[in-house]
Amino acid sequence: MKLRLAMYDRKFSVLFERYFQALTRTLEAPAFSRFVLEARDLLQDLSLRGGKRMRVALLHEAARLVTDEPVAGLDEAALSIKLLQTHALIHDDIIDNSPTRRGGPSTYYAYRARLPHHPQAALGLALLAGDLALNLSQQVLMDSAATLALRHGMVGIQLHAARAMFTGQIADMERDFTSLPDEDMLHSVAEYKSARYSALAPMQLGLLAAGERPTRFHTALHRYTRSIGISEQMRDDYQDLYGDAAAMGKPTGTDIRDGRRNYAVRAILTAATDEERALVESILGSPDCTDAEISAVADVGRRHDVPRELREQMRHFAQQAAAEAASWRHHWREDAVAFFERLPAWSLERTS
Repeated sequence: MKLRLAMYDRKFSVLFERYFQALTRTLEAPAFSRFVLEARDLLQDLSLRGGKRMRVALLHEAARLVTDEPVAGLDEAALSIKLLQTHALIHDDIIDNSPTRRGGPSTYYAYRARLPHHPQAALGLALLAGDLALNLSQQVLMDSAATLALRHGMVGIQLHAARAMFTGQIADMERDFTSLPDEDMLHSVAEYKSARYSALAPMQLGLLAAGERPTRFHTALHRYTRSIGISEQMRDDYQDLYGDAAAMGKPTGTDIRDGRRNYAVRAILTAATDEERALVESILGSPDCTDAEISAVADVGRRHDVPRELREQMRHFAQQAAAEAASWRHHWREDAVAFFERLPAWSLERTS
């Protein structure tokens, strides 16, 4: 698993770097504009900085479910997926007011550092850089040498994925206005905000490029990617409170400071005593709360065995996804099926 993912990472990193080199020549902008080139540079920096290339792996492995022969259109689909992710990361960091991403400054904070006396311009430029990434993610598919029918199908998948991501992000913010969201709400947010664009769309694109009709397998793909999305979101929420900031490349406790009523917070509030719940509520959503106060929230969870409960729930949904993938053997290639079967457990075991 690790070696195969590393192979995709190496190949795609070269492809992505070449793409941005070409973009320097092809991106049309007024001759005087320094800001447009800076936006391109910031997109390149964020896109090439770290990341697991998991969406790229899902794309290629989905094609390998059908054939082990080279498949046209995968490079453009991979570029499109990662550019859509870059858009999502930029806007997510604006929404969360996050200073770091992947061990470096978020695009929003990079602009704030460049324009310290113009905060509104920094915000506007970060939003526009994210919008540019979204446009490029669609354009790269339209510029592909694939057939018109394949290009049309791929753009359709990406448009649906982007729309699901936007509605999921809105629902994610709405969730935080609910005092104690139920599990169904959290599962729906995880599916729309993340799973549909980060797992379902790459698999649909890979199958489509390989000559398969993804709609034939919508139910199976939906079950698999939804379970993975929930497991991954639980892991992210767990790591934000109980993880290692150095390993993740971003600070812990941000969800508490932002008042996010995520899986970890819901589990803590559900298990807490009245006194403990009042303490957590007094800290939740306080941007200036101290590390000691974040630790106090984490300790409430530890007293009620919440970390273990969350890990068990992560494993449950990972096992659901693995069982779904195992059922694909009767119509798809064994080695690619085995990849999807092993992936959920590997995702939970990874350190970053």
